[in-house]
Amino acid sequence: MVTKNDVEKVRTFALVGHGDTGKTSLTEAMLFDANMTTRLGKTEQGNTVTDYDPKEIKRGITINSSLAYLDWKDSTFNIIDTPGYLDFIIDTKSSLRVVDCALIVVCGVSGVEVQTEKVWDYAEEFQLPRIFFINKMDRERADFNAASEKIVENFGHNAVPVQLPIGTEENFQGIIDLLKMKAYYFQTDKDGKVQIEEKDIPDDLKENANNQHQKMVEIVAEYNDEILMKYLDGEGLTEEEILTCMKGAMVEKKIFPILCGSATKNIGIELLLDFIKDYFPNPVELPDITVKDLKENKEIQLKRTVDDSPFSALVFKTIADPYVGNLTYFRVFTGELSSDSQVYNSSQDVENKVGKIFRMQGKEQSSVSKVSAGSIGAIAKLKKTNTGDTLCDKEFPIEFVRVDYPEPIMRLAITPKSKGDEDKLSIALSRIQEEEPTIQIIRDEDTGETIIAGMGESHLDVVIETMEKKFGVEVEKNTPKVGYKETIRAKVQAEGKYKKQSGGRGQYGHCFVEFEPLERGKGFEFVDKIVGGVIPKQYRPAVEKGIIESMQKGVLAGYPTIDIRATLYDGSYHTVDSSEMAFKVAGSLAFKKGAAMAEPVLLEPIYNLEVIVPKDYMGDIIGDLNSKRGKIMGMDEGVKGRQIIKAQVPLAEMFRYSIDLRSITQGRGTFTMKFSHYEEVPSQIAQEIIEKAKQESESES
Repeated sequence: MVTKNDVEKVRTFALVGHGDTGKTSLTEAMLFDANMTTRLGKTEQGNTVTDYDPKEIKRGITINSSLAYLDWKDSTFNIIDTPGYLDFIIDTKSSLRVVDCALIVVCGVSGVEVQTEKVWDYAEEFQLPRIFFINKMDRERADFNAASEKIVENFGHNAVPVQLPIGTEENFQGIIDLLKMKAYYFQTDKDGKVQIEEKDIPDDLKENANNQHQKMVEIVAEYNDEILMKYLDGEGLTEEEILTCMKGAMVEKKIFPILCGSATKNIGIELLLDFIKDYFPNPVELPDITVKDLKENKEIQLKRTVDDSPFSALVFKTIADPYVGNLTYFRVFTGELSSDSQVYNSSQDVENKVGKIFRMQGKEQSSVSKVSAGSIGAIAKLKKTNTGDTLCDKEFPIEFVRVDYPEPIMRLAITPKSKGDEDKLSIALSRIQEEEPTIQIIRDEDTGETIIAGMGESHLDVVIETMEKKFGVEVEKNTPKVGYKETIRAKVQAEGKYKKQSGGRGQYGHCFVEFEPLERGKGFEFVDKIVGGVIPKQYRPAVEKGIIESMQKGVLAGYPTIDIRATLYDGSYHTVDSSEMAFKVAGSLAFKKGAAMAEPVLLEPIYNLEVIVPKDYMGDIIGDLNSKRGKIMGMDEGVKGRQIIKAQVPLAEMFRYSIDLRSITQGRGTFTMKFSHYEEVPSQIAQEIIEKAKQESESES
């Protein structure tokens, strides 16, 4: 049985932030100082615990969220090291969904960056307590004051330093703890082992330290009325009172402490570990969780109690492996799960046998007999279990709220390099979708292409590399074709006559059809206006079928024809030679002749585009959209001073828009797009498309 005492010793948190702020190096330093490893791994050497994937080592960045754990003093820390680059940031969002606190890592040189804002928004969405750690304080141009001021400017005055650096850049040597009002100096040997010396705060730093201490205490004291009155009466607060208020204020998101250090120099890491132990909330100190009770079909609040609670967990990551099956990562919220038991997946309504349960240290697995509330575990070979699914007790079926993922923003057309690899490609794509919830696979009926859609160029490159390395499928990648359509602008009448005589029974079909344009989006309409028996009833559907089949390859550039009405009004037949096939051919001939006479035009898909950007980029975005033949439909005020630009843009101009937008806004812009309608292509562009289609047709023949 899980006891309250067990859970109170658990701290489960994610390291999040912009790319290259040192999250993986910070994880390394934590593991090293807790004696979980014997050396400080370095990302540039490819020997860290959490960046173990060859794709990560090759690029020198975190691509996948990775797990680690450590024991610090009498507590257990479950850590998720997350990606910081935009293309992989959704993995970070999934991770934040299952932790109890966010440790936001900020570079002491660069300060607040684009993804700092994004991870803050995700932490807000999931109502997580959070702290800031200003890293790389030993680097040239590192500036704690500038970085902390930017944090306050972006995230509010409740972000407050609880530490100050001693020394700057290469002379960074220690930290002032504003909670204890003590100075700590660090001496690190060549192996990374650190010696800490506690001293009084240096005289030249005392005034600033006292001012920052007072500011911190004022914010902390506001959490508790009794302690606030004591503080306002001029009485000093004890360390215990500050600790109690700090922890409570953090849980209620009323204070966001700012700490500092250097992960690669191992300065300040032990103080950070102590802070996490003392101030991060344990699982039962957090508010109840909203879940769906599947028996009652209603939302309920799930209490984070531990004693005798039914088991519940949320799957936040799936790793597909072609040899050993999926590895499912999950966070336990209530109860416990034992190995060699059964678990119910309420999202898929399937029960699974649980074999071994693993605790993950990067890629290293160690089996455990059970996992309890607050823990993160992994199980291999769970059937029909994907990211976002709920695991629970079948007698108490619930479902956690799923993470809301953004729509993919970049598309590639892919085909297997080797003929006969279509089945292998299909299997690989299916497995990758289980692992990557933001990947979409689209079979484009108009162009016949297989489209893979993801969060950006790097994201799709990694997915394709995974297909090649993990599943052995090499693919060709291309910009997707545009699914153009054709239509007509004039009303015409056309004759279709098919007559064939070659000894014996011949073929005869003869029809007159009127073709006219319909409103955009109306599709195809067939009208039978035959009077009397000039075409017997049984042959008339064949005329319609012949027209529909011919419409699949239009007369201009071979694209499907849409939005026309075909009215069959006259014709003739032969009592012996007429047949359904003959009238089908006659209908086809009538369409080809009629469409060519009816002022045919090319249509292109138009998409509704919504772009959200900071106000400063409005002019550049509108100018860029105008250059893409876009029509600005309106502008609205968004949250946090952002602007929402609504436009309609041809799909042909949008395949690389994610790259363009990222470049224009330094990664601060986002967009969504959705199909709206078809619209006539401007004549000059249409002529180019038609010529290209003719050349392709000639080369194929």
